[in-house]
Amino acid sequence: MRKFVIGALALAAGAACAQSQLKPGLWEISHKMQSASGQMEQQMAQAQQQMANMSPEQRKMMEEMMARRGVKMGQGGPGGGMTVKVCMTKEMVERKEMPTNRGECKTTKQSMSGSTMNVAFTCVNPPSSGEGQFTFNSPESYNMKMTVNTQVQGRPETMNMEGSGKWLGSDCGDIKPPRTKP
Repeated sequence: MRKFVIGALALAAGAACAQSQLKPGLWEISHKMQSASGQMEQQMAQAQQQMANMSPEQRKMMEEMMARRGVKMGQGGPGGGMTVKVCMTKEMVERKEMPTNRGECKTTKQSMSGSTMNVAFTCVNPPSSGEGQFTFNSPESYNMKMTVNTQVQGRPETMNMEGSGKWLGSDCGDIKPPRTKP
């Protein structure tokens, strides 16, 4: 699940940054998801509970490891959400490039109308596809809604994701730009 969520958020960040008016640099993408079966929320709640049950030293080590990858899990039960920090270079923004998680996702459709962009995508690992809509509020923020079709434990699952992105600054610090296809 973690791999899927991070991949979807990287795709969301890329879709947002494909709008050339957005600023390059460090972006924070926050989202909450809701699945038809509730299974994804249960898995997220279990992961949060496992973190809560760790010793303070273990929890700190896990949070630091996740932070190095730009990931922070939300607090407070199911639907607590997740936040990912993504570094977008000037070149990526200028090329309207869609970063993907290890090159396993690709954009199949992208269109702009005013300040709204519609995007469709497919991913190989995990097998999934979806559509989303991004509304750009300014060069430093956007909102998004996305529907994703995937499989969870071998069963088809539809997830609805809502989120937002905000520009944190031009310096990405320790967060590296996502790998993109050559």
